[in-house]
Amino acid sequence: MSRPFKHTHPYPPFNLEKATKLIVGTLPPPRFTTGDLKVGDVDFSYGSIDGQLWPILNKIFGLNLTFETTAEAINQRKAFLKSRNIGICDIVSSSERQKVDASDIGMSNITLRDIFGYLSKHTQVDTLLFTGGNSKNGPEYFFRKACKEKQVRLKVVSDVVPRVHNFDWEGRTIKTISLTAPSGAANRAVGSLALYKKLKAENSDFNTIDFRVLQYTPFF
Repeated sequence: MSRPFKHTHPYPPFNLEKATKLIVGTLPPPRFTTGDLKVGDVDFSYGSIDGQLWPILNKIFGLNLTFETTAEAINQRKAFLKSRNIGICDIVSSSERQKVDASDIGMSNITLRDIFGYLSKHTQVDTLLFTGGNSKNGPEYFFRKACKEKQVRLKVVSDVVPRVHNFDWEGRTIKTISLTAPSGAANRAVGSLALYKKLKAENSDFNTIDFRVLQYTPFF
């Protein structure tokens, strides 16, 4: 068997000093580790031209973002996050892959970042926004693993997608929101939701990004 690809996270956590909300995902696609970017990729977290987080935020906030491999595109995203007190702290530090793709399920020998260490250090953080749910190797899945190790109990606030939980950590209560993943791979799941079908029936132009805009807006 060929040696596995070592998939390391290319970006350190961003804006943790001021953030009240943290976006928590896993790893960007492997090409961000190797630097072999596609045309239109932005060399920053969630910068894949195929990803949907920045298009969603662009729509919610009317940001007029550029989608290109330039310093300007990076700076636009950083300025937005700082202006809204939002940080990014993906939970996976590195993994190995036999198949070099972006699927969460393909990760093995996974090393996690110390998310609770960051929460201890940055006491103003009160919300974690998971870019995916509790399916295997998703951000909520790994966070639950970390909770077990720390003997932290996640309490259900709302079990309707996007699911909301909270937990107590060092004298404060922190909320978690498990958003529908901003990836093309999650579009099939979105398409099967009763609410999406209803909204699509009412407006044939309604699409999966519009659905996420509706879902994400209250939490951002």
